[in-house]
Amino acid sequence: MIVEPLVAGDPHDLPGPLLVELTALYASNHAFQQLSGDFPDPDDITVDQVAAALADELAQPSCEVLLARTHGRLAGIAVTLAHHPDPAEPDPWLGLLMIHAAEHRAGHGRRLAAAVEDRFRAAGRTGLKLAVLENNPRALVFWTALGYTETARRPDLAHGRPCIVLRKQL
Repeated sequence: MIVEPLVAGDPHDLPGPLLVELTALYASNHAFQQLSGDFPDPDDITVDQVAAALADELAQPSCEVLLARTHGRLAGIAVTLAHHPDPAEPDPWLGLLMIHAAEHRAGHGRRLAAAVEDRFRAAGRTGLKLAVLENNPRALVFWTALGYTETARRPDLAHGRPCIVLRKQL
């Protein structure tokens, strides 16, 4: 797996072929899209919606989008924040880790999570946080298997959805 940061001058001007790949990745995760409510119709996620979502993410000053490729195909995406919008949060955050549904259970999620952890560890960070939607038990099992432990329960900042906050010591 090759993990590289998405480099975009203007987040609204992402290349069309990349947006098509990203849209296919987001749309492949139908069950998650139904749980999250991030898109109005999880059965019809459009390139424009994905472009807008990524532009919103990239508008955060400390955001980094990592693309994971295997055999030349986009296998996953990770969206991180080096600094959480709440200044009381000292740890970086993993806002999204998504693997194309056709690639589930191949170890890509674990490898991409490890790559994110390694990047923050190399930057001298000592912990990493993320939030799992309370209605997503599969994600909770995944993250706890990787060594993340619950630190809080609270609504997410963007939509007020009930979440379980997890942290891993790096």
